[in-house]
Amino acid sequence: MKKIGVLGSTGSIGTQTLQIVRDYPDRLKVVALAASKNVELMESQAREFKPELVCMYDEKAAADLKDRLSDTSVRIVTGMDGLTELSILPDMDILVTAIVGMIGIRPTVAAIEAGKNIALANKETLVTAGHIIMPLAREKNISILPVDSEHSAIFQSLQGRYADAIDGDSSDIDKIILTASGGPFRGKSVSELRAMTVHEALKHPNWNMGPKVTIDSASLCNKGLEVMEAKWLFNVDIDRIRVVIHPQSIVHSGVQYTDGAVICQMGIPDMKLPIQYALLYPDRSPMKEEKLDLCKLGSLTFEEPDEETFRGLKMAKEAGRMGGNMPTVFNAANEKAVALFMEEKIRFLRIYEIIEECMKAVPFIEDPSLDDIFETEKECYERIAEWIH
Repeated sequence: MKKIGVLGSTGSIGTQTLQIVRDYPDRLKVVALAASKNVELMESQAREFKPELVCMYDEKAAADLKDRLSDTSVRIVTGMDGLTELSILPDMDILVTAIVGMIGIRPTVAAIEAGKNIALANKETLVTAGHIIMPLAREKNISILPVDSEHSAIFQSLQGRYADAIDGDSSDIDKIILTASGGPFRGKSVSELRAMTVHEALKHPNWNMGPKVTIDSASLCNKGLEVMEAKWLFNVDIDRIRVVIHPQSIVHSGVQYTDGAVICQMGIPDMKLPIQYALLYPDRSPMKEEKLDLCKLGSLTFEEPDEETFRGLKMAKEAGRMGGNMPTVFNAANEKAVALFMEEKIRFLRIYEIIEECMKAVPFIEDPSLDDIFETEKECYERIAEWIH
């Protein structure tokens, strides 16, 4: 029986995680849940799974939930202190980090220091603090199990080699192959992108994801973040990570070895598979969902990404090569720009311009501490606020 905590239990990954728990009640038990403001859903989850601890990051939401659950023994905490307390809960084996944004970094560090394994679904953790997280994980001898479909696919394609790779021996890996659907705007020109709306950007052709990740998929900034994350997860240089557009989203990513062999993981576009693999690793267990039928597919296609039109990917690679606090600049600028786009305060292409302007304006820090990372985020937000009135 694995005892799990879920940061972001009311979001897309969090709710699917809990579905896996429902499917395997004899192997998985929820001991802690955390979310931001969705009190109604959290109340339902708490009554169903009966965790010992729940954190609502928003203080008013925590007070509301405490009233709603006054007839139960569930303990309610709030804020960053609450997230940290949840992350180091003694009666927990693995923490699913499905919370969106840099808010997930400090709880993840706390969990690692407490010896908890991590099922990682929070890109920002490694994008901005990979130079801190990965050495700490090795020091504490804990596992970081990727939940993103692409990184899970790479992890699965590296079985038998993953431990060697993260310990520094990736000599037999030629390239990491990171696939991308191309999102809802695949094939569009710069002139066409100028007119794209929030509604159109949220129409992902294959995946059902949260709005932030869906917008990032439309801009290819999401793939840029995944490139930076893969650098740390699999201990490879940015230039050994090749992004390939694969519109069918069947090949979820893979590895090309130095002898020419390519090993990829395939499956239908369903996040429950990588979530289940992380939670039940190293076991493979049955799933109720539809299975992949190669004969019904007919064909699979692959393309080079258009990095001149979808500049987010190109800038992300540049930020990843520079290292230091530049990935944080990219992430923070993109996060704020996407929020402004969803509020219809800027056009779609302005997302790229804001990222570029921040990367030029924010001073470079070669080896940032956690405090430096959060100061960099703050500086990006302040600069963007000056530019957008």
